[in-house]
Amino acid sequence: MKKIAISYLLLLSVVVSAQITPKQIDSLMEKSMKEFNIVGASIAVIQDGKIVLEKGYGVKSLKTNEPVNQFTNFQIASNSKAFTTSALSILVDEGKISWSDNVTKYIPEFKMYNDYVTQNFTIEDLLCHRSGLGMGAGDLMEFPSGTDFGINDVLTNLQYFKPVSAFRTKWDYDNQLYIVAGELIKRVSGMSWEEFVKTRIFQPLQMTNSYPANAYIKDFSNVATPHIINLKEKTTIPLYDFGNKLNGAAGGIFSNADDMAKWVLLQLNGGKYGEKPDKTLFTKDRQNEMWKIHTVMDSHYEERYKTHFSGYGLGFELSDMNGNFVVEHTGGLDGMLSIVRMIPDKKFGIIVLTNTQDGGIYLDYAVANILTDYILKVPKEDWITKYSARFKNRLNEGDSVTDKVWKRVEENKKVKIKNEDYTGIYEDKWFGKCEVFLKDGQLWFKSYRSPKLNGPMRFYNANTFAIPWEYRGFDADAFAMFTLDEDGKAQSIKLKGISPNIDFSFDFQDLDLQRILEKK
Repeated sequence: MKKIAISYLLLLSVVVSAQITPKQIDSLMEKSMKEFNIVGASIAVIQDGKIVLEKGYGVKSLKTNEPVNQFTNFQIASNSKAFTTSALSILVDEGKISWSDNVTKYIPEFKMYNDYVTQNFTIEDLLCHRSGLGMGAGDLMEFPSGTDFGINDVLTNLQYFKPVSAFRTKWDYDNQLYIVAGELIKRVSGMSWEEFVKTRIFQPLQMTNSYPANAYIKDFSNVATPHIINLKEKTTIPLYDFGNKLNGAAGGIFSNADDMAKWVLLQLNGGKYGEKPDKTLFTKDRQNEMWKIHTVMDSHYEERYKTHFSGYGLGFELSDMNGNFVVEHTGGLDGMLSIVRMIPDKKFGIIVLTNTQDGGIYLDYAVANILTDYILKVPKEDWITKYSARFKNRLNEGDSVTDKVWKRVEENKKVKIKNEDYTGIYEDKWFGKCEVFLKDGQLWFKSYRSPKLNGPMRFYNANTFAIPWEYRGFDADAFAMFTLDEDGKAQSIKLKGISPNIDFSFDFQDLDLQRILEKK
């Protein structure tokens, strides 16, 4: 333990000329994994354009206790978006598309919330989160996993979402438009997004152990299992699967430290790869377009880095840290978290992959920031302690809210309600039908198109019920708030997440469930 502490302190110190050593990274990872209660992780570090370390830590699954190595695959989630923009860059280089082309040129049925936006929506607009839609709009079509929504639903349903800002004026993270981008790649190239990424990106870069979707994996023996901390215990959950009705352009890729190092080297070399490197996947002009701010974001870095700008390019977040240009992205799916950060002028890159929610993202940032401080030679900061405090505060704040809700539910469990006033079929324009029905004398909610969104409706207060979803693989329990007519009969339902820590992809606020049929 003393050796770990000594190496960790050395890493936090500003060292002018020394390389980051594997031993230092080992110590950092061991300390971080313990602090954030992580089951398994993998890391790759590139310094001065050379790979310093590729290594796995912990285990792939608590059920098997098999160790993680540099070839263990994790779901990289939204770090897949940069592969989508790179795929489109290849098509731009080939003259098959232009960033300024209207989406309707290739997908005539594409339709947004008004005619002007539909007619002027470009390929570039698909990629930089400035559509005017709210954060995560429509994500309930994919989250939780197991829904029956497909690409045609995405193309049809976008018209039903109400904008929260004017077109091209504000950043709000969007997954659905990347799925549209994946469909555009299919229509232009004649290959599915998955096949295009596999043949035009993975194969040239020799990312031989990476996969664009679950269905491409024949042997899962070296795939990490996602974990969540449920009731203070770590529990395995199934891998998220986009299924065969949707493409994975927003977050479908499985990769590992070894292959992601090749990907980062491609980026640091301006689109070139190979031993010299002398082969071109996409041109420097295309990279400049991906690495140019298209949508301004609020600065979210520490003041210590003297950050002057923060924005979104095409599949990448862009900022400056201590006078250096920084390119990065994070990713998150159920129990899988990732970060990719690059400082091009320093030929520095780091990839961290973890299989434990929610601590994984805090580990990712803590490790990335410590190594970044080392590279940029800024005064030391104990990022592990700092992010640990944030992590614990977040959990405590969330628990304090949810504990009060369930305490009130328990206090009100003897309140008599007329169940028949609430039962019936309710429908939303884009999400489809849901039903409120009686199950063993208990009101119950279920979605017809998203099977995991089902659970008992516990009376909370007035016309509001709390729903603890039967499947516990996600933290998204919800309030169901009924509107009643003059006779006390339910006419509609609005849903709202209970925990302040709910993931934005559970966009319950976008639902407007209207009663369409009395339950007989």
